[in-house]
Amino acid sequence: MYTTGSKLAATADLQDSGPSRLQRLRLIGPAFVAAIAYVDPGNVATNVTAGATYGYLLVWVIVVANLMACLVQYLSAKLGLVTGQSLPEALRDRMPRAGRLAYWAQAELVAVATDLAEVLGGAIALYLLFDLPLLAGGVVTGLVSTGLLAVQSRRGQRPFERVIIGLLAVIALGFIAGLFVTSPSVPDAVNGLVPQFAGADSVLLAAGMLGATVMPHAVYLHSALARDRHGRQEGEQRRRLLSATKYDVGVAMLVAGAVNLAMLLLAATALQGRETGGSLEGAHAAVGSTLGGTVALLFAVALLASGFASTAVGCYAGAVIMGGLLRRRIPLAVRRVITLIPALVMLAVGTDPTQALVVSQVVLSFGIPFALVPLVVLTSRRSVMGSCANRPVVIVAATLVTASIVTLNLVLIHLTATGAA
Repeated sequence: MYTTGSKLAATADLQDSGPSRLQRLRLIGPAFVAAIAYVDPGNVATNVTAGATYGYLLVWVIVVANLMACLVQYLSAKLGLVTGQSLPEALRDRMPRAGRLAYWAQAELVAVATDLAEVLGGAIALYLLFDLPLLAGGVVTGLVSTGLLAVQSRRGQRPFERVIIGLLAVIALGFIAGLFVTSPSVPDAVNGLVPQFAGADSVLLAAGMLGATVMPHAVYLHSALARDRHGRQEGEQRRRLLSATKYDVGVAMLVAGAVNLAMLLLAATALQGRETGGSLEGAHAAVGSTLGGTVALLFAVALLASGFASTAVGCYAGAVIMGGLLRRRIPLAVRRVITLIPALVMLAVGTDPTQALVVSQVVLSFGIPFALVPLVVLTSRRSVMGSCANRPVVIVAATLVTASIVTLNLVLIHLTATGAA
């Protein structure tokens, strides 16, 4: 929740002629919470699968998706700072009741897919680390995420941000460590920057990677995080805060992008051509046999931190979506239990968890346009944003980002419908 104290602290950090590096460091946080969505277990599944199956072929997807994410997350934060509203709240005020309900339904479906990926990832990590049954691991993941949400509810946003940033550091260390043991091929990685596919299956995987990177719930959430941390600002204070927000988003997305790239490079270097069974368990075993038990342990710990942090952030985003669109709020603990049920059911019936992770990311990719199109439209309107409305070059870039994502999804639908995928 937004507090007067946090607003005063933010204002105090902006009193000078411009935000210094130290002041920017004090203001970072909201983008790092949103960045957890970019390194969740769905990312691990799709990036490891991409590297193990196609080597360096889809490096360009991660780079392009991360550049897209920088622009999208900044626009989301800007909307919250300038209007004092989250994206769901801004949509609520401009949609009829039937439209709000339909929009909320698709957003909740995306939230369920998000939670599915995150809980499954935590369950797999607990199995790898402690041989805990997947169903029990899903329950533990749900309980831990509830504890993380309690930090936000009882202590406020800043302590929650610090906990999430700490978990992000664990994730980064765990997935990047392997690259110090085995060095990726620089020429192959550079060649992977050239946009290309290798058949319909690679398009399907690319769509999953995109859905795992540009996350709809992160778009909805970031506008609320920025608003709640800093409040609505005007004039010179707003200009300085927007400048600091660019720094926040840039650093957070750089970290998330580096982690995602490390996942793919590690798989391309150590796992390509090795038998992984198409699962995270198989990938973990292959990492252990190739790079040693320490790297495999760090891999599993990073996956666990990813599951714990991302499921808490995802549940937080679901509360923002419901509260913004419907003016309905239920306790975060209750929401945690409700959204946990589908994942536990899938674990109970024996669904392949890694395959479910990859499919969930494809589902997420279809929810992206519903978040991006209104975000671009609203932030481009002077009636909404005033002098902070998007400039023509930003409008063009944001439109191209949205159009490319929609086009990729249409291609995916065609390939699936014709049986090519």
